[in-house]
Amino acid sequence: MFTVGIINYGMGNILSVFHAVEMVGGDPKICNAPEELLNVDKIILPGVGAFKSCMDNLESKGFLIGLHETVIRKGKPILGICLGMQVMAKLGFEGGEFKGLGWFNAEVIRLHPDNSALRVPHIGWNDIRYRKESPLFSGLTLHPEFYFVHSFSMKCKNENDVEATCEYGEVITAAIKKDNIFATQFHPEKSQDYGLKVLENFLKWKP
Repeated sequence: MFTVGIINYGMGNILSVFHAVEMVGGDPKICNAPEELLNVDKIILPGVGAFKSCMDNLESKGFLIGLHETVIRKGKPILGICLGMQVMAKLGFEGGEFKGLGWFNAEVIRLHPDNSALRVPHIGWNDIRYRKESPLFSGLTLHPEFYFVHSFSMKCKNENDVEATCEYGEVITAAIKKDNIFATQFHPEKSQDYGLKVLENFLKWKP
């Protein structure tokens, strides 16, 4: 059984993610300090809220250094969820211009759907299109639906980093992947069977 460290930095659906990991056979551990990341097999970075607040909280709790050590230097697999995905970009433009983790050559900008009937934030179910060879979406139907809640989206400079997209008046990056890093704009822990399958695939993933 894989131990999965869920980073607790004060922003995110910790308990929802915890229970979802349990449901797919993982052994979740809530990590309140960066040194705890050394004792888990895989990491989840959840997130709900604002880009700058997320980065500030990660820094104040020492997780920026901890994540660099475990994810970048040691290659431990990580899953970012929603805001946890967005802060993996170089820059975020929510309430100003702020630096992210810089793991992806990407920027996070406000949604601008071309249909005035589509409201921002984007809340609800949306089908996605994913790379057929993706190990993280293995076993899913062709256009599965996932649950989204966001006002900003990631624009990747490298198309190879984009693992899945969806349409909401514009093309939205729904998932990204590079090396040992995987992240979703949607909430797998809120996306019922499809979301649980993605979490199960993450547990099995051997990048």
